[in-house]
Amino acid sequence: MDSLFAQLSDSVSKARTLEDLTRPLLEMLEAVTGLESTYLTTIDLDQGLQHVVFARNSHELHIPEGLSVPWGDTLCKRALDEGRPYTDCVASLWGDSGAARQLDIQTYVSTPVRTDDGGLYGTLCAASSQRHPLTAEAQHVLRLFARLIEQHVERERLVEKLQRVNAELQTQALTDALTGLLNRRALMRELAQMAALAQRTGSWLLAGAIDLDGFKQINDTHGHDAGDQFLRSIAAHLQEALRGGDVLARMGGDEFVVIGLGPKLAEDGAAAAALLQHRLASATVGRHPAGAASVAYAGASVGVACLDPLRVDAEQVLRESDAAMYRVKLARRRQG
Repeated sequence: MDSLFAQLSDSVSKARTLEDLTRPLLEMLEAVTGLESTYLTTIDLDQGLQHVVFARNSHELHIPEGLSVPWGDTLCKRALDEGRPYTDCVASLWGDSGAARQLDIQTYVSTPVRTDDGGLYGTLCAASSQRHPLTAEAQHVLRLFARLIEQHVERERLVEKLQRVNAELQTQALTDALTGLLNRRALMRELAQMAALAQRTGSWLLAGAIDLDGFKQINDTHGHDAGDQFLRSIAAHLQEALRGGDVLARMGGDEFVVIGLGPKLAEDGAAAAALLQHRLASATVGRHPAGAASVAYAGASVGVACLDPLRVDAEQVLRESDAAMYRVKLARRRQG
């Protein structure tokens, strides 16, 4: 028994995954119980299925990994329902079990593996095609191993939960809460990557600034909630107008920025910028919801700059796009 616990201590300390932990436990469980098959299952109560996840088979009885059986017909469920974790006369006790007959199981022992909230995760089991007595010590070891598996499962779930929370926090840190678009921080990261890609491919870098003329009046007339709804509608329409690979961000207030790749530097980048500018501006024109009403909107001021990625940094890109947008805004004002 001392050698068993030394082996157990070594296995637990080295285990990084559930499989790392379980496979040595199954081997030790076989040695302690003397039964020819040891295995760990999971139970899907919603689907009514039991799945064999890991198994060790040393003699004629073979419990295959990946086996799925109806939960209602399993020996594990009968053992739980009847409070009978061990029997060496399966044929006479549960002779109507199709799984037991198919596998010719005579001796069977099982203990539940539960989650921290008491839910049923699965079972840790051992079985044999021959009748075999089981000592109280062996049953104690079985329960101990089940507890170790429970602890590891909860640790893995905690890690997964922390990873999900961390990913959500990172997403929130890079996302505009109102529109779901990238925020300024995320845009600067994307801009650096886009500029590097433009340099590698020898392409123009296109940067567009979008300002929603008349937004303050919409906000003042219909209220801030209506203004927020209007902004979300504009954002959705702009997204639909993007080309593949374009990146759209909300800089704050009623200002948006689009960045993307243009044609090769040897080609006409200004024409590509003009085409993207027209697409974006046209996308903002039309009726947009604003609370209980909808607003007939004449469109935003959109300017798109065509830039050589080797000659500008991120701040210059934003300044050039702003300058292009203000030229459009000024021209619209002059037109009345």
